[in-house]
Amino acid sequence: MAYKENRIEKIFDILNIFILSILGLATLYPFIYILSASFSIPEAVARREVFLYPIGFTLKAYRLVFRSSEILLAYYNTVWYTVVGTLINVLMTTSAAYPLSRKNFSLRSIIMVYITITMFFSGGLIPFYILVNRLGLYNTRWALVIPGAVSAWNLMMARVFFQTTIPDELIDAARIDGANEITIFFKIVLPLSKPILAVLALYYGVAHWNDFFGPLIFLSDPKLQPLSIYLRKVLIQAQLYSGEYSGGLEQLQGMINYALVEQVKYATVIVALLPIMMSYPFLQKYFVKGVMIGALKE
Repeated sequence: MAYKENRIEKIFDILNIFILSILGLATLYPFIYILSASFSIPEAVARREVFLYPIGFTLKAYRLVFRSSEILLAYYNTVWYTVVGTLINVLMTTSAAYPLSRKNFSLRSIIMVYITITMFFSGGLIPFYILVNRLGLYNTRWALVIPGAVSAWNLMMARVFFQTTIPDELIDAARIDGANEITIFFKIVLPLSKPILAVLALYYGVAHWNDFFGPLIFLSDPKLQPLSIYLRKVLIQAQLYSGEYSGGLEQLQGMINYALVEQVKYATVIVALLPIMMSYPFLQKYFVKGVMIGALKE
């Protein structure tokens, strides 16, 4: 019986590895194609010869990308929104989650009910737009930072982490030594909460870096728009070129120009993805631990 169970487990593991490998390749292939096409020569892209690896090698698309002052400004804006927004998000979320995790806070149950309600009901887009406009945040950098300063889901995850990780005895000992609540929070609680801080920073950072709808609605000034809006402009230009030169493949020069625009689009995508991809390995060791601990309830 034990032999059969072990054999079934091995077959199950093999099937899991096979299926996950197929899904992993299917997920990875678009990125490989975009990376290869961005380094290929325009003629190869025009003839659709690029499949897995670059055909020829050129950095012309990347030179065009970094030569544009518009993309550099959009890149700066994206970095600003991500860094400043993430710092505000993490500080606000942990500042709210910590008191709600303490048993001696009598209003925590009532407040958590109100926070939970916001996860299921909202005022809608138009009231939200009116609120941002009335607060004087429209067409300012703070329109992408202040209104979404706290995520209810992330707050609950941080609250459970504090409940299961920070013992009440440690807090009581700090109070006996004369520490106030602010000192306890910044000098005891936060240094012991690196896993959940890394998880929150990753969640909020990725959300800010990929944010498209918020800038599209609240930012009309091109000088304030992030990389996602610039990428949209590049995609629209590529579609215009595609429509102009779709009449015949014999127009080689037109197709090469279209391929060059496509390469700029691919290079922009790679440039936009690179910082997030490079930051994940530094946070990975905290990521799984923070999510698992924050997912457990006392």
